[in-house]
Amino acid sequence: MAERPPLHVLIAAPRGFCAGVDRAIQIVELALERFGAPVYVRHEIVHNRFVVDRLRDQGAVFVDELDEVPDDRPVVFSAHGVPKSVPAMATERGLHFVDATCPLVSKVHRQAERLIADGRHILFIGHAGHPEVIGTFGQVPEGSITLVETVADAGSVAVLDPANLAYLTQTTLSVDDTAAIVDALTARFPAIQAPRSEDICYATSNRQAAVKAIAPSCEKMLVIGAPNSSNSLRLAEVAERLGVPSRLIERATDIDWDWLGQPQTLGVTAGASAPELLVREVIDALRLRFTVIEDETEHRPEGMSFKLPRELVA
Repeated sequence: MAERPPLHVLIAAPRGFCAGVDRAIQIVELALERFGAPVYVRHEIVHNRFVVDRLRDQGAVFVDELDEVPDDRPVVFSAHGVPKSVPAMATERGLHFVDATCPLVSKVHRQAERLIADGRHILFIGHAGHPEVIGTFGQVPEGSITLVETVADAGSVAVLDPANLAYLTQTTLSVDDTAAIVDALTARFPAIQAPRSEDICYATSNRQAAVKAIAPSCEKMLVIGAPNSSNSLRLAEVAERLGVPSRLIERATDIDWDWLGQPQTLGVTAGASAPELLVREVIDALRLRFTVIEDETEHRPEGMSFKLPRELVA
């Protein structure tokens, strides 16, 4: 048997589950304990197939819209947030619902409401069609918020009253891309009001910084996350921009071994909705082909947690 080549694996930290994802998953699990199966979940609770399949095995039923939920069963709203019309419809039907929206997304929702109440038009930096964007737009009257996706959009967006503008952002964006868009907006609209605090969440920022820290030492990078996970996609982009060929994979079976080749140093990280179990699965798969030396980067523990809904823990 041929000797396996050595591989130094730099494991980014922090990585994987953030507090909002952990809370959302706990909410579904606690709802199953409290109400019994099935518990319905509107859209994927988080963007990770492994997590969704595991919860489905426990009795969660994932649906696209509320009209798929029976009158006598509870429904959980995903971590990405929902338009106001969704809980209003649930209330009208008499459905028992639990809102698993990440508190940091809810913070953006409340900011949007305050800005509109103050008479400002919002330029929202985000990705069209993402559930978080749809949910935020659904917090305010139609026409009071405009999507800005790129620096080019920032340079061309039409506004009626430049003196009464504000911007907000999706929580899972590229830190660098967002800074460039904000710079373009502030250069064009000097009076534009910034958020009271950073909208890009701590987990997104920290995971991107962790990739930047290890990328200079890596020949290639594997990012564990779903293809519809915004924060995971951004991690792969960060590495690519630093000149490190990167691949987004959902789990170990997705590794393209021909693409990987035989690097001497490989970076591994995971998006905020990918469990650590999948990281270990990837490392185990690498061990079958390489003599792996693991090296996890030092970091300060995030120490963030969010309260669970009172009705599920009382």
